[in-house]
Amino acid sequence: MSEKLVLVPDDSHPITITPNPDRVVVTLGEQTIADTTSALTLQEATYPAVQYVPLADVDPAVLQRTDHATYCPYKGDASYYSLAVDGSVHDNAVWTYEAPYDAVAPIAGHVAFYPNVADVRVYPSS
Repeated sequence: MSEKLVLVPDDSHPITITPNPDRVVVTLGEQTIADTTSALTLQEATYPAVQYVPLADVDPAVLQRTDHATYCPYKGDASYYSLAVDGSVHDNAVWTYEAPYDAVAPIAGHVAFYPNVADVRVYPSS
């Protein structure tokens, strides 16, 4: 069994994580999946920013844990949830790093949503 490649963010591949002071609401169809003022914005290199929402602020009734897993050399092992809404199941639409690498440790306990499945909206705070 080979060792997993572990990379640390640097100037060539920066990753920043900042608290988002705004309200983040995640919906699927007409149903609200998550609503929080405690999201973290993860900006990785030139990829679009991703909102990581505290798992505690996600409706647990819509989450179905899956066996799917992926690996990121910068963040670690990702596990997944499907979203079950209005009689439809959207496979592996949510990911989380339960034990992320030290460089991205703040995202532990948070989940992110694939934007082609769920609508993630940021509402500026007053």
